[in-house]
Amino acid sequence: MNNNKLKFSTFFWRVTSSHMISYFIMGLIAFILLDYRTAFENPPMSYFMRSIDSPWVAAGPLLQVIRGLIFSIALWFFKESFLFNKYGWLKLWGLIVGLSILSTTGPAPGSIEGMIYTKIPMIDQLKGYIEVIPQTLLFSLFLNYWYLKPKKVWNIVSIVIMIIVVFFGTMGIIVSIK
Repeated sequence: MNNNKLKFSTFFWRVTSSHMISYFIMGLIAFILLDYRTAFENPPMSYFMRSIDSPWVAAGPLLQVIRGLIFSIALWFFKESFLFNKYGWLKLWGLIVGLSILSTTGPAPGSIEGMIYTKIPMIDQLKGYIEVIPQTLLFSLFLNYWYLKPKKVWNIVSIVIMIIVVFFGTMGIIVSIK
């Protein structure tokens, strides 16, 4: 695909679906491995995380379309540096890890600011890396590969997985509203 013919709508779809799919996969794995139910119900996480029974938590994967739009707008202006080249995924991943995980503008858990300014134990902060580092890596790999090897099958697969994400998110919302 020629860089000059790149449409924002296609970019938005690929960024958003790559993000939502990687977010859902890694969220599910982390939910099981890190026992989010217990973690979110006990300090320090209970001070700022909603219970996993919350409709907002169930809606989380669906609401990632908002982040997909934000990512799309922010990344649109830099797309030439990470799309259409073999190691573009590494540039994109480095950008995301650097700006979204390690160097947030506030003291988010797991960020440098969070480690300095919060009372959250370091081990609890580092546990989050089990989810966010692979998630951002998968996102970067999915998006870059989709542009390097554009095939109709990737659209079909992403549509099917997005339908599954929407289905489970919707069911989660319905179950959580008692």
